[in-house]
Amino acid sequence: MEWIRFILGATFLLIGLVIFLIEVYGIFHMDYVLNRMHAAAMGDTLGISSCLVGLMIISGLNMNTLKMGLIIVFLWFSSPVSSHLLAQLETTTNSRLSEHATVYEGLPDDEEVAVAPDNKEVKDESSNMMEDEEKQEVKA
Repeated sequence: MEWIRFILGATFLLIGLVIFLIEVYGIFHMDYVLNRMHAAAMGDTLGISSCLVGLMIISGLNMNTLKMGLIIVFLWFSSPVSSHLLAQLETTTNSRLSEHATVYEGLPDDEEVAVAPDNKEVKDESSNMMEDEEKQEVKA
């Protein structure tokens, strides 16, 4: 039973290390800062979580396992939030953003428009509801 737990834990550790290697490749080979940041954020969250799960399996059930589980929960909540805030900072302060992405100017603050991979406009639900209300007002 001890060997099975060790092999399973070591497998998770190796998976985490492979994810870290892919993350490092993505960070150094992507051109734009938002792409690099996405690779780093996804790699950190998944890689650290995988390594910690491996350590939890090897450690067995004790207080260290609980602490590592709490670290995973903290990382799953904090990493996406910090990445989102950094991405917002980049998009609001980069004066050359239009060289790397399609930028739509003159939109209301609560309406977000992005270019999907197939170059169709994608709007959020609040903007669709606003358009429906405007159409109803025009008809009346």
